[in-house]
Amino acid sequence: MGLSDTLAARFDVESHGSDVRTELVAGLTTFLAMSYIIVVNPAILSEAVQIEGYGQGEVFQMIAIATILSAAIATAVMALYANRPFGLAPGLGLNAFFAYTVVLGLGIPWQTALAAVFVEGVLFMVLTAVGAREYVIRLFPEPVKRSVGAGIGLFLLFIGLQELQVVVNDEATLVALGNVFANPWAILGVLGLVLTFVLWARNVTGAIILGVVTTAVAGWALTLGGVFARGTVTPESLPSAQYDITPLAGAFVDGLGQIDPLTFVLVVFTFFFVDFFDTAGTLIGVSQFGDFLDDDGDLPDMDKPLMADAVGTTAGAVLGTSTVTTYIESSTGVEEGGRTGLTALVVAALFIASLVVIPVVAAIPAYASFIALIVVGVMMLQGLVEVDWSEPAWAVSAGLTVTVMPFAYSIADGLAAGIVAYPLIKLAIGEGRDVALGQYVIAALLAAYYVLSTAGYIL
Repeated sequence: MGLSDTLAARFDVESHGSDVRTELVAGLTTFLAMSYIIVVNPAILSEAVQIEGYGQGEVFQMIAIATILSAAIATAVMALYANRPFGLAPGLGLNAFFAYTVVLGLGIPWQTALAAVFVEGVLFMVLTAVGAREYVIRLFPEPVKRSVGAGIGLFLLFIGLQELQVVVNDEATLVALGNVFANPWAILGVLGLVLTFVLWARNVTGAIILGVVTTAVAGWALTLGGVFARGTVTPESLPSAQYDITPLAGAFVDGLGQIDPLTFVLVVFTFFFVDFFDTAGTLIGVSQFGDFLDDDGDLPDMDKPLMADAVGTTAGAVLGTSTVTTYIESSTGVEEGGRTGLTALVVAALFIASLVVIPVVAAIPAYASFIALIVVGVMMLQGLVEVDWSEPAWAVSAGLTVTVMPFAYSIADGLAAGIVAYPLIKLAIGEGRDVALGQYVIAALLAAYYVLSTAGYIL
């Protein structure tokens, strides 16, 4: 039995309607869509993490290594334990909260913030083991489950359009159409997007990979050739990586007990809340896109991918990075046909491989990698056909889930809006008995949380 047959048997690829080649392509696609985190996460966290005797550039490299290792560990657990095609890495938004709110804003030592992430991860492991996380997620209203994929799609689309500067900030209207053709990088990104859509429309295998790589190579060539100004990194311009992360790894131990218990609990709770709903939304949304959900809109054996997420968060805190979570970019690999943990194993292996070629991975320009988000964002809108828009509770709940995600720039906030709206509308139309007691409880707790947090009583 060859390696291909061994992998196919280990991950039960054939029964999932896939094959080894498709899984490999899907894994590469997901990795390319996620690879930006290798640069973005340390760029954010290095603003807050100060290590005596080391410069910011050295700290940046340490966090990059921690980012790669935590992503590889979590994704390998997802592959080997959960057998799902989902990639994991330190989450955007959570890393910004870690750096700018907790450390720089509140003045909490970064070691203590890592300790809070560690505690959050351990709590998630315990709650997952006893089935509590899966129980809560199964209580999500069905219109939320059916619409979350489209909401994530709009979120991806919005992020990608911003990165390509097709959509830009505007003081009067908040957002507006950007001056795309005044920016050579934006022009290249849009051309790459067109190429990717054309390849996808013609059913070319690996269309997203081809679009991203072609755009990146074109950008490098134009920069090195002097046609474009050196406004982005290229493989030749990056310094070599250094791999000693001992000043960072294990630093969370020093953070325990450095602040008062109440503040520490509030930090842990905020990390816990956002990560819980971000992960839930991502798992359901990407699973909907890959047709993994059952007739009730639930993901079978959900506890396994949830455990991979919890293990990743705990390992990430030990290594020295913020909360690890399941990535919405996993939908790019699912679009390419990834259906099993073999896709995730490829992602984990490529993260490990990137330790050797960090400069090359880091040189993939954002305008190229974010092409994948726009393409997949458009594709994920097909989930809207599963919503019964003629039923008021479905329409309001699903509509808020889909729109609040991109507008609030948060999967968790979109989920919360849909969850709170569902029982309210059911009561309004005299169908309150159709709502489970647990759904009322979750809605009430979420409403209370947002009232307190937006009033400034919670971090």
